[in-house]
Amino acid sequence: MIAIYQRELKAYFDSVTGWLCIAFLCAAAGLYFMVYNLFYGYPNFSIALYYSMFIFLVAVPILTMRSMAEERRSKTDQLLLTSPCTVTGMVLGKYFAMLTVYAIPHVIFCFYPVVMSLAAGSTGTVYFASDYASILAFFLLGAVYIAIGLLVSSLTESQVIAAVGTFGLLLLFYLWDSLLSFLSGDAAVTLIGLLLIVLGVCALLHALTGNNTITLLVGLAGAAAVVGVYVVNPSLYDDLLVNLLSLFSLNAAFQSFALEYVFDLGGLLLYVSMAFLLVFLTIQVVQRRRWN
Repeated sequence: MIAIYQRELKAYFDSVTGWLCIAFLCAAAGLYFMVYNLFYGYPNFSIALYYSMFIFLVAVPILTMRSMAEERRSKTDQLLLTSPCTVTGMVLGKYFAMLTVYAIPHVIFCFYPVVMSLAAGSTGTVYFASDYASILAFFLLGAVYIAIGLLVSSLTESQVIAAVGTFGLLLLFYLWDSLLSFLSGDAAVTLIGLLLIVLGVCALLHALTGNNTITLLVGLAGAAAVVGVYVVNPSLYDDLLVNLLSLFSLNAAFQSFALEYVFDLGGLLLYVSMAFLLVFLTIQVVQRRRWN
């Protein structure tokens, strides 16, 4: 894993990819820091991070698009899959290399509250605790997005498709709360939504296992359970889908840190667990391709 990590990290800085990602993140956060904190005088750097979240839509696809797709296109993945390194080590080496590139701007972000305290002098207050907690949450949020890009890149050999697919998923999560506001809480709508979720789980299961029988059995069992509960007591489905999907709002968790100044431990656990799950799914995708 260490060798792959070092190779990937060197590749990011030998090319323009790593520098672009760092430049985009620093430019976005620096711009909002200048406007909100230095010009308007807001005492929290976290607000600059909150309004610069859109930069993930640009930086993450650039950073992750070649991570797995380029290996498949150039057939060098065959060398990695037959090397002494395990699939888990290969995927983690690539993931940690991207996290290292992504962490560099956060080291710079840590100096911004200090700059604010120097500018404020004895006349103002800087909230170091909430700012550094927001920087931590911002880093973990990006770690989830990078894991999404890694998974998408493992599903294709085209860097363009990987970048566009990652952008589409990140845009979905970026607009997640707005989209949920248009979703009806009606029980029938919840039933349809849950059936679509079962269908999505079946599609993912088939992609990972390639077993039609297991996929069919899981799909039938899930659909029967969802429909059965609806027939017995449809009132249980009122607002259930909206409440369920709102648990996966990545922006809402970060908003607790950045705008409400609350240390949301549940939000951090959500970020860590989602990043772990996405990396695990990437390992399973690569593992299946190895044995095929």
